[in-house]
Amino acid sequence: MGASSGKKRRLSVAAYEAELFRLQIELVKLQEWTRQTGARLVVVFEGRDAAGKGGTIKRITEYLNPRLARIAALPSPTDRERGQWYYQRYVAHLPTRGEIVFFDRSWYNRAGVERVMGFCTPAEHAQFLEQTPVFERMLIESGILLRKYWFSVSDAEQLRRFRSRLHDPVRRWKLSAMDLESLNRWEDYSRAKDEMMARTDTPISPWYVVESDVKKHARLNMMAHLLSTVPYEDVAATSVELPTRLPSSSGYRRPRRELSTYVPDHVASLLATLRSVGRPWLVPAVRQDRTALSVHCGLFCLSLEGRLVTSTGQCACRTHWSATDPSTIWRNPPMPRLPTTSIRASREALIRVAAGPAW
Repeated sequence: MGASSGKKRRLSVAAYEAELFRLQIELVKLQEWTRQTGARLVVVFEGRDAAGKGGTIKRITEYLNPRLARIAALPSPTDRERGQWYYQRYVAHLPTRGEIVFFDRSWYNRAGVERVMGFCTPAEHAQFLEQTPVFERMLIESGILLRKYWFSVSDAEQLRRFRSRLHDPVRRWKLSAMDLESLNRWEDYSRAKDEMMARTDTPISPWYVVESDVKKHARLNMMAHLLSTVPYEDVAATSVELPTRLPSSSGYRRPRRELSTYVPDHVASLLATLRSVGRPWLVPAVRQDRTALSVHCGLFCLSLEGRLVTSTGQCACRTHWSATDPSTIWRNPPMPRLPTTSIRASREALIRVAAGPAW
């Protein structure tokens, strides 16, 4: 069920970002080919919780036109939807000519979470496994290009990702009671997945398994495979020429600035704070890791220990600097840029600071 546990050599950040951007360029070409030819593409993302589906979808759609490439991430069915034909609410999100739809979970909920958690009856589950190959054949015969991906993550890596989300202020919302319950039902989900694969992995609608213990590798592997399975071409882009702007001839004058309500210049206050502490170089170094925010000094604080003296509002990250009063903060020698592994190791400790005084 899980991805291979063997330790693999990893791409450097520079190599990953270069290849990611190259693939994103190709995805834009795929989008334009889809638009001009009227093709319809459906990509199904399935897998365990925290397997990396959402992050992959985010990278795929980063530069795509949201009017042509849509994400369908449906919530739990309503009472009305529970009384409908099971596939009905998913059919409503299928693409029209020139569109791409990415299903972040799909009709396969019935084979996974509904089956394991008892949200459907055994008869409904059996009917689903019998009807789904027929349903997908109908989609394909109608002209839809259907691709199905299963993101496979090991139990150890899934647990590590759950723990990292537990106190992360920007990703805590991803962790639900249902996710935690899945930890106790690992083998049940494995059996359900194996049965699903055996019944719905068909020659015309196969499953493609993406090993996702290394998220960056999984993203590149999945994106490259998707592009390789669609017969898209680099279509000619519409030629656009910017016209020469004509001089104003109507005497229009912009209203006085004081007549409009502008948002406050937050950046100006941030720049002033950075100048006062004398270390503006901290910001680009920390941007790579989105670590804990010190509300006392208004700046990001990065260290291996991740310790903040919050009672006095002063930073006291002993590994790299110390402070006795706000005026001396960051006046010690500059902190060297941490290697990626150190940044990663420090993040879990630092997000506990943002979680509150309980830590």
